[in-house]
Amino acid sequence: MPRSVEDPNLLVGLDTSDDAGVYKINEETALVQTLDYFTPIVDDPYMFGQIAAANALSDVYAMGGKPITVMNIVGFPISTLDKSVLADILSGASDKVRESGAVLVGGHSIDDQEPKFGLSVTGVVHPDRIRSNAAAQPGDKLILTKPIGVGILTTAIKNDKLPQKNIEEVMETMAALNKDAAEVMDSFPVNACTDVTGFGLLGHALEIAEGSKNGITIEKDSVPLLHMTKELAHQNIIPGGSRKNHKWLSDRVDYDESISEIDQLILCDAITSGGLLISVPEEHAEALNNELKNRNLNSAIVGTVTAERPGKLFVK
Repeated sequence: MPRSVEDPNLLVGLDTSDDAGVYKINEETALVQTLDYFTPIVDDPYMFGQIAAANALSDVYAMGGKPITVMNIVGFPISTLDKSVLADILSGASDKVRESGAVLVGGHSIDDQEPKFGLSVTGVVHPDRIRSNAAAQPGDKLILTKPIGVGILTTAIKNDKLPQKNIEEVMETMAALNKDAAEVMDSFPVNACTDVTGFGLLGHALEIAEGSKNGITIEKDSVPLLHMTKELAHQNIIPGGSRKNHKWLSDRVDYDESISEIDQLILCDAITSGGLLISVPEEHAEALNNELKNRNLNSAIVGTVTAERPGKLFVK
């Protein structure tokens, strides 16, 4: 991977696999910049727009920032799909951007064979309040703010294996902004944060472990799951991305002998628009988690940062 350019104002660049870049403007303000887009994972175009927007905005929240402006990134087969589909995607995204408090300032579109949509997002953060993924401390507790299982459930949707009530649950989970979680986090002395997306819970926990040069222990039974996640996993409804994550992590994660392969795959499940994974000193963990729950978030304390196994994970 290329290294960040040598600029003293570049506070977060390529070196730590963080969620967004951060560039210092002055002593009070730094810009947070990110970009994300992907192909549809649900059939409803309006909901797809909401999910794609929430996913892109999440990177700014994970850095401790506040999104201020966004630009749409669109690929669309204009000659084969009705323009109303694109209108619904843009409408869904616009509503989610408005909910975040940011402003849509433009974008770019191309004629493409397959629909693709996302956002480029610019946010702001105080330079002293950046939440990198590389500063977790031994003794910290890890708090996850959304349940996992998104990849498994969206794969089930593609295979017509998911009841409507569960489709609604997973879509609402993906479309939910991490705004409330970020606002709660801002009131606590958080050491590190990331959002859980394509590399799964374990993949993004590993980024914290590697960046912080510490170990992490994940408690499997404490991790919140979307309804039907285990049932579907036992039916072998597991996306290829989750299996790739599991293989990639095989020499970096030690599993207790009680952890089945199915449970391992669930913890590696590739997620779209997941929750924040927050590393906070133990003495503040319960209060932070309770405040998240007061915001109606399905959060949980799921692990601990340790001095043992630096750069690796243990799952028990």
